[in-house]
Amino acid sequence: MRRLSVPQPIATIGDFEGAAEKRVLAELGPGTLLMAGDNPALPQMPARPRLLDFYRLRFSNAARSHLLQSAMLARKAGHGEKIVLACLLHDIAMGALMRTDHGYWGAQLIAPYVDEEVAWAVRHHQALRFFPDPAVGYEYPQAYLRFWGPDYEVPGYLKRDFEAAREHRWYMSARTITLYDLYAFEDNVNIDPGEFEDLIGRHFKQPEEGLGFDNSPTAHMWRTMIWPDNFL
Repeated sequence: MRRLSVPQPIATIGDFEGAAEKRVLAELGPGTLLMAGDNPALPQMPARPRLLDFYRLRFSNAARSHLLQSAMLARKAGHGEKIVLACLLHDIAMGALMRTDHGYWGAQLIAPYVDEEVAWAVRHHQALRFFPDPAVGYEYPQAYLRFWGPDYEVPGYLKRDFEAAREHRWYMSARTITLYDLYAFEDNVNIDPGEFEDLIGRHFKQPEEGLGFDNSPTAHMWRTMIWPDNFL
């Protein structure tokens, strides 16, 4: 049986006539259906997925390596396990869900399963990335000059959240993420995700039913990563 995927609406913004969807629907017929459930082109997830299953089976090599490098740098620097976990999770939304506002998406995704401080730090690291803090050795990323140019104006909501975070008791938790975010892009660094299995076991509440099937407020987000090509 041939299965077809329709691009998600966010991938076809501007296609006001729905041309991309119409092209796929026109191919349906005997032996050709829409995608539902497991996409055979993707590694199959276990029936009760755990956090590291997403790292191994859904994240790109680059996204997985970046998160693991960041967490390892924080661990080697002697930070506590909550900070190491926050570094391990800080870009989780970019692993297989959403780049836009990834800190906000990521914090929402993990909130039911982690300490409130960890989710707060993941949310606010996005804003803090744009604002130097020379006192702790964090400078504006040179990569951002290449991405957006020297005249880029940080959006108002990021300025607002930075100002609020700067006065918050967990400011350094989010700021620490930015420190180990900045230098965690080395090529040819191989870290086994299993290095963090014990830490995750202590600080990430993995549901018995599996992520995506525990009826949490964000279960649908995990299911989206399990079955990213479902039509509905």
